[in-house]
Amino acid sequence: MNLMPHLIVAPILLPLLTAACMLLLGEKHRPLKARINLISTLLGLGISVMLLLWTREQAIPASIGVYLPSNWQVPFGIALVVDHLSALMLVLTGIIASCALLFAMARWDRAGASFHALFQIQLMGLYGAFLTADLFNLFVFFEVLLAASYGLMLHGSGKARVSAGLHYISINLLASSLFLIGAALIYGVTGTLNMADLALKIPLVPEADRGLLHAGAAILAVAFLAKAGMWPLNFWLVPAYSSASAPVAALFAIMTKVGIYTVLRLWTLLFSGQAGASAYFAGDWLIYGGMATIVCAAIAILAAQRLERMASLSILVSAGILLSAVGFAQPNLTSAALFYLVSSTLALSALFLLAELIERSRSSADLVLEDDVEPQPSLSESIPPPRGSNLDDDQKVVVGLIIPWTMAFLGLSFIACALLIIGMPPLSGFIGKLGLLNALLNPLGLGNATDAPISTAAWSLLALLILSGLASLIAFSRMGIQRFWTPLERPSPILRRIECLPIVLLLGLCVVLTFKAEPVLRYTQAAADTLNNPERYVMAVIATRPVPSPQARAAQQEVQP
Repeated sequence: MNLMPHLIVAPILLPLLTAACMLLLGEKHRPLKARINLISTLLGLGISVMLLLWTREQAIPASIGVYLPSNWQVPFGIALVVDHLSALMLVLTGIIASCALLFAMARWDRAGASFHALFQIQLMGLYGAFLTADLFNLFVFFEVLLAASYGLMLHGSGKARVSAGLHYISINLLASSLFLIGAALIYGVTGTLNMADLALKIPLVPEADRGLLHAGAAILAVAFLAKAGMWPLNFWLVPAYSSASAPVAALFAIMTKVGIYTVLRLWTLLFSGQAGASAYFAGDWLIYGGMATIVCAAIAILAAQRLERMASLSILVSAGILLSAVGFAQPNLTSAALFYLVSSTLALSALFLLAELIERSRSSADLVLEDDVEPQPSLSESIPPPRGSNLDDDQKVVVGLIIPWTMAFLGLSFIACALLIIGMPPLSGFIGKLGLLNALLNPLGLGNATDAPISTAAWSLLALLILSGLASLIAFSRMGIQRFWTPLERPSPILRRIECLPIVLLLGLCVVLTFKAEPVLRYTQAAADTLNNPERYVMAVIATRPVPSPQARAAQQEVQP
């Protein structure tokens, strides 16, 4: 029995069953629920890695796995599809979820009720959104992950979280309404919601109905772009992410990527070069909307005074870069963008976790008088100077001041996160941005000259990549000086190993990504080639047949001579 097709549905069923079990246990068994949550999350990560290895080892046509949960023929039945892109997003989600959960188990999982169940439901929605192959079930999984995110957003209570959570809920409910309206318009024109079937029917849409189709696609895109963080639909994101607890904010770093993934998937399928009169519909809107997002976020990051807000604005910068790259519809640029997506998401998740630990090093007098500042754990006493030190008149060490290991860890981790987000060498963030610059200047690849001049949009995005990195450099340098370099009397914070481990794992993966950039880039290039040739995805889904029942097999054998 081949278990491979059934593994496609496992990332959805596993968190669903885990959440159901934890709801039955109740709040009295919180340590047991934490262990179950961790085991389930790691098991989901393992399944995601297996799916990724399977897609990498198979040839291009066979690397697209299709599973029919209802065993009905497409386009009437539910279809789940795993390919290079979806497998990559599954693994990235599993990694971030595992690290966020480890961090939460230190103290945050005890700050409210039903944290572990909501965490698993959130994973179910994320995995389902990456695997589904029709718009209706995409809406279902969107609502699942949004419902869970509402609870996680409010986890820990507080005035700031409630206020930001209400904005978060209202905006996403409006986006869900637009999702339904756009899907209804598309269904009214084409008669289907299956993505592969839509790709076949959109080129055949009569000219009289094409305006209605484009209107439905534009309304649908507004819902996705609001989730992706495109300006001016992103005004809710920074307050929400900055107010959320550290592990929840780290998990939310992948939430914006759901919107970007959906835009990339649907746009390359429905409006590819094979879509006839609808080919590359609204591509310029993606390019210039992404650039506007970069500009606004880069300006705002210069004025940010809190590390959590800087991390949220950095998410918007990365979202703008990715949306602009998608709009160019160039396989090399898409490949570099996927590499940058992985690197930036890991770094931003680590930064959200690190932000809380860094704030513990500040005394109460240093804290900004804001409502959203959370009370921090008690701090340890400052370390006295060692015997034999060279002291001044105030009994302060003149040379050789001791740096506690906690401050050394926080400082080095902050530098690593800053280098990754800015895109400075030698870490993977530099490789990602260098790949983007190379793809903009050489659309066909190095050594493949073309007579076509580089477009103005490409030059503009290239300039914004450099300028946004410069803005991030200024902001992170100022924040580092304020938090680590300013000579203030601050005690060393108390850190637990389980809080440091997730940050080490995320930054360690970025280091591994730096040294293993070549195989990862080959994988992202294969993903980009699959997206650039949507007929492979379409044929894999359409050609999948239901498994005959035992009665049907017996009847077929009786008919045969």
